[in-house]
Amino acid sequence: MTEQYLREKLRDFTPRLDELRHQQRRSAVTLSLRDNGGELEVLMMERAQREGDPWSGQMSFPGGRMDPGDRHSYDAAVRECWEEVGIDLRSKAVTLGRLSDVHTHVKSGPAAMSVSSYVFFLPETPAIVANYEVADTIWLPLSYLAETKNRTTMSWWRGDSELILPCYYYREKQVWGLSLLLLDELVALCEGAVSR
Repeated sequence: MTEQYLREKLRDFTPRLDELRHQQRRSAVTLSLRDNGGELEVLMMERAQREGDPWSGQMSFPGGRMDPGDRHSYDAAVRECWEEVGIDLRSKAVTLGRLSDVHTHVKSGPAAMSVSSYVFFLPETPAIVANYEVADTIWLPLSYLAETKNRTTMSWWRGDSELILPCYYYREKQVWGLSLLLLDELVALCEGAVSR
């Protein structure tokens, strides 16, 4: 796995951008990749249990809401990664590109949120210094996600309606929802570099 391969795949990729992103609340996340002995892995974090956090306890990527001081969603993504897991992406990583925006459906109307995501490559594995928002971190192999037998389903209730959604379980961590949407796109992009 080379940084150059990833850079080329993302350079040739045209992400779908949320046309309403400038009219909504915005968040940004980072998908930080490393090459671990030829195995491409992405950093994920388990969010700490917090009242009022709709993603409390879920697996996610470092990231969060844009602040007024953020010039761009990229700045928000980099800042949030530093705050949550202590990784300075500007000095420790290579920016590879952007994935498609995701529109969240946790709330409707003017409270809806657009999430932008950026992909980075870490030539060396940095130390992780998690803040209070992070319960745990893992490096998730993309080959695990590319193996269809590892994909399963889960039940999720929205009001009185039960939804059956795709998910993965890796080291007892449940990966689903918005994070899985981003991972599916990333795995598809890296198909030629992900061993099965």
